[in-house]
Parts: sequence; C-alpha cells; structure tokens
Amino acid sequence: MYDLEKINDMLKGQLPPKRYNHSLGVMYTSAALAMRYNENLDEVMVAGLLHDCGKGISIEEQINECMKHDIHITDKDMEFPGLIHTKLGAYLAEREYEVKNGNILSAILCHPTGRPNMTMLEKIVYLADYIEPNRGDNWWTNDVRSVAFIDIDYAVYKCTELKIFSLNEKGKKVNSDALKTLDFYKAKAKYEGHI
Repeated sequence: MYDLEKINDMLKGQLPPKRYNHSLGVMYTSAALAMRYNENLDEVMVAGLLHDCGKGISIEEQINECMKHDIHITDKDMEFPGLIHTKLGAYLAEREYEVKNGNILSAILCHPTGRPNMTMLEKIVYLADYIEPNRGDNWWTNDVRSVAFIDIDYAVYKCTELKIFSLNEKGKKVNSDALKTLDFYKAKAKYEGHI
C-alpha cells in the first residue's frame, strides 16, 4: 500500500496548479476505470496521480534533469521533446516518491502514446489522461468517454485515433509509438467486430 496522502502533498508542491488538478482528475478517473475493470486501486491511483510528475518544469529543465541523473535520452526523444517528461517522471516516481512497482513505472512511461498490448493498468492511465473531467466537455473526449467503461480496448483505439487525428490537423509529427498503438488496437477492434 502506498501513502497517497503523502504522495499527494509532495506532488502538490512540485506541479503548477493546473497540472496538479489534471493529475488529480487522472487519479480519480483511473480509480473509476479500475473499479470497472477489476484492477488494483492502490496501484492505479498512484500511477494516475504521478503520471505527469516529471512535467512541472520546462522541457529544457527536464532534459537537464535527465542528464544530471543519467537518464538516457535518445535522438527519438529529442525529436519528440514533449514526451521526455515520461522518463523523468518514472525516475522521480521511483526515487522521490518511493514507487518500486514496475507496473506503475511502466504506466507513467507509456501514458502519452500508449504501446501495443498494454497491461490493464497502462490502458487505464492512458485513457484517464485523455478523458478526465478537466479535459472539458467536447466531442472527442466524450467519444472516448462513451466507450471507456464498456470496452477498454476499443476505447484505446478511439483515443489513439483521435490523438493522431489532432496531431495531423495541427501539422505535427506523430510518434511511431502512437502509430504502433493505433495499429495494434485497430486490428483488435476489427477482430472483435467494432470496425
């Protein structure tokens, strides 16, 4: 069992208010999804709360912190610097928040892009990050919310499809990890007759 109150108090001092409120939203949404899918509440809530713990500083500072702590940054990471917070976050979760559970650390690492064949914990945090209440009331979050509590794999497919659509609309590059996630869950959705 983790001391959520202690983790929460530490995190509140590390993140800007908007990012902190988002993290709370992800924690509570993760808990709701965990109850639906029979996943460990303690692990899911910690992963949801800490998923952005590496994002309280600028990207330049994130890179500097990674270098300071010997966290390997690849050329691909530098191509998508907005994802570097996941590596720093997993490091901080383990070292500063004393999270030793590899499943939680993995959920923090893959929460923005997903990955093929995610664990239930990873899928929950991935979706909660997208649909938590602070994300607003719009058609794309509502589209994913409408299926997240019915069929989690189909929800992962819809979420990934919409994330990639949004990046394409903005003329931004799409990370290959997101494309692999889309391909995997699209094939699963086709197999199960959803599309």
